[in-house]
Amino acid sequence: MEKYLNKIICGDSLEIMKQLPDKCIDLVLTDPPYGIGESGKSNHSRSCIAKSKEYKDFGWDNTIPSKEYFDEIKRISKNAIIFGGNYFIEHLDNSPCWIIWDKDNGANDFADCELAWTNFKTAVRKVKWRWQGMLQENMKDKEQRKHPTQKPAPLFEWILRNYSEEGMTVLDCFAGSCTTAVACIRTKRNYICIEKEESYCAIGRSRIEQELKKLTLF
Repeated sequence: MEKYLNKIICGDSLEIMKQLPDKCIDLVLTDPPYGIGESGKSNHSRSCIAKSKEYKDFGWDNTIPSKEYFDEIKRISKNAIIFGGNYFIEHLDNSPCWIIWDKDNGANDFADCELAWTNFKTAVRKVKWRWQGMLQENMKDKEQRKHPTQKPAPLFEWILRNYSEEGMTVLDCFAGSCTTAVACIRTKRNYICIEKEESYCAIGRSRIEQELKKLTLF
């Protein structure tokens, strides 16, 4: 575990998870590919307000991960929160606790909300955070999008504060631009991020470096 702690690992998360012991991760917080073709060139804003940038097409969103990925997540984690759980329902257990992210994204044909499956036994919860092109909840401190399906860091901070504790270890096995790591640093959790595309790993390292620099200013 020590060689992975607070690091970004470039590789196939399935192979890396197989090396980890049972229940060694306090929380998996991840956003797997939904299989709807959002990995690159097809990811264009349908908003009438702004047109999103183009991203390099790696093809990672052409299919969803196999059942084996979800089996490994269940094996190594004490708890798990998986965005897009409605796309993987055949690989997940029934749950009373889903997290609903209300994107407050106005009039367009993007989804109004995204669903995250959890294995917690508590009630359904909703969190509202605007995330629509150039419009964001916190316009004074806008995040720069580096990944086509990037989630806002404050959303993940809210999740971590409500579903984990300081000092816990959080794994993101489909890390993308490593928003989970950013949120963990801000909330004093340990992180392990796994991402197969080296260019996104480099982006994640840069984001982490910026967050750590902020800490030295206080």
